[in-house]
Amino acid sequence: MPEGHVIHRLARLLNDAFAGEPVSVSSPQGTFAQQTAQLDGHVLERAEAWGKHLFIHFAPGNGGASETVGGAGAVLGPERIVHIHLGLIGTFRLQPADVPVTGQIRLLISDGTTVAHLHGPQWCRLITEEERDAAVAKLGADPLRPTDPDNLATLDDVHARVARSKRSLGSLLMDQKLYAGVGNIYRAEVLFLLGISPDRAGVGASREDKKQIWELLTDLMAQGEASGRIDTVRPEHTPEAMGREPRKDDHGGEVYVYRRAGQPCLVCGTPIATAVVEGRNLFWCPTCQAE
Repeated sequence: MPEGHVIHRLARLLNDAFAGEPVSVSSPQGTFAQQTAQLDGHVLERAEAWGKHLFIHFAPGNGGASETVGGAGAVLGPERIVHIHLGLIGTFRLQPADVPVTGQIRLLISDGTTVAHLHGPQWCRLITEEERDAAVAKLGADPLRPTDPDNLATLDDVHARVARSKRSLGSLLMDQKLYAGVGNIYRAEVLFLLGISPDRAGVGASREDKKQIWELLTDLMAQGEASGRIDTVRPEHTPEAMGREPRKDDHGGEVYVYRRAGQPCLVCGTPIATAVVEGRNLFWCPTCQAE
């Protein structure tokens, strides 16, 4: 499942390509056709991400859309936000409009130059502003909204809830009601980099632990949003520095423990351990992350 940096990067790319302009909107697959017919020809105001959720806002009027880009003239009702969650298999990509798009396309947005196409999401809904606010209210603090006042207020609550919890940090970091956008890779890598055992309970984590976890999540996820991949290793542990082969994985990036079960730790040589926590394989170094 894409982690939050992927969704924030996607929102940025959608804004760069379409924000403030009328766009054609369709559902070639047909399952979202009734909703896209209402949006076709309207101005895409902005895209935003909260955790792993993407919201695409459309303007009520068509902003003077021409006949060549959509053709809608009707004023949109309150349902004018597309809410997308990619889930485990969903993809949403942008490409030049003159490059053919194949497959089952749930949602297609185009300005004649660039095309964005959505495939296989967990959901794709047309919602109101109130429904968007309700969805965001269920989420925890998002590390990629570091200066948002509402997000920082949520973070205070998150730290208080973690401090009272007997659940492990390996479990808590996967809870979207606490850490919105954090997934399996970031939870494993952040805990490794801080030398924290994933078994440590929230109630046993110090104030400094929680502060460092948040700051490192903010830093690493911002880097991931900018580069489009997750890299967590320090300069001295890169393939070039260590004379080792680069990591080969669909997720890309150089990491310390994620999907390295049984392989030697890049720092101490201990075989990387793994266990299922919150339905996903968690990875850690028993030596570097001793309780």
